[in-house]
Amino acid sequence: MLKKAFNKLVNNKMSISAALLSVLVINQPVLAHQDKAHSETARVVSAGAGVTELVLALDAGNELVAVDSTSQLPEEYTNIEKLGYHRMLSAEGILALSPDLLLGSDAMGPQTTLDVLTAAKVKVVQLATANSQSQLINNISEMGKLLNREAQAKKLQAEIKQSFKNIEQKQQKIAKQGEAPKVLFLLLQTDRPARVGGDDTAADIIIKLAGGKNIAGFSGYKSVSQEGILSLQPDVILISNRSNKAVQNPVDALLNNMPLLAHTPAGKNKQIQFLQPQALLGGLGLSAIAAADQLASDFISVKQY
Repeated sequence: MLKKAFNKLVNNKMSISAALLSVLVINQPVLAHQDKAHSETARVVSAGAGVTELVLALDAGNELVAVDSTSQLPEEYTNIEKLGYHRMLSAEGILALSPDLLLGSDAMGPQTTLDVLTAAKVKVVQLATANSQSQLINNISEMGKLLNREAQAKKLQAEIKQSFKNIEQKQQKIAKQGEAPKVLFLLLQTDRPARVGGDDTAADIIIKLAGGKNIAGFSGYKSVSQEGILSLQPDVILISNRSNKAVQNPVDALLNNMPLLAHTPAGKNKQIQFLQPQALLGGLGLSAIAAADQLASDFISVKQY
């Protein structure tokens, strides 16, 4: 299922759940473009990690001329320009690429850049950041139309719906075992204290989708002391960073800097896990679903202690 399309979005540095791959990848031929009359390849700029994931999953990577700095591409995409941060795009840099379409989330900007591009006859489309299955499905439908990939979009929507059903089955298993695992997410920052992710964060979406309970007790990100984390007694600690670079032994590094975490249930039971940064970018996307699927499987094991 969507083997070629999904493989294009995943590079060697990304860790994707085997369970989700079995749903989204195995034995799925890539569909031919539905509209044979579409003879000219469009020139597309994608701004936003989640949006770029979907462009690749819809088999439209050949139309990309540039992506923003948060987007990850397979190694074979060597001729695609890398722009700046998707919230701080440069009109001059984009116009130099002569694009037909700038596609991004509602966080894309600044507005002055978008206005300049619109005035220059570049089609600018902002999709609502997906925080739910329904919004993600709607975004895929709109992208399928914009990229002339409606057949691929329908197929991808079906596979994503199946993925959510699979995760829901795991949620039910977790619920039958008793209380949901208590989960804490830490965003690691170089030369700065780690910050805990509360409600209304990307990590919160993944934790809840997987059937866990985010025990931060606040919204957004805040710094919390080791003693504060220890008092919360998390069953699982998730850690991540904002870097695309591979992290060597991130759990060991965390425990060296915050040794009290070894005395939490998560530390004692080896349930401190690294979450790939890509899963935290762009709202609820393919990487986030994959991370939630793997996490749900892990939560089932956690409840066995």
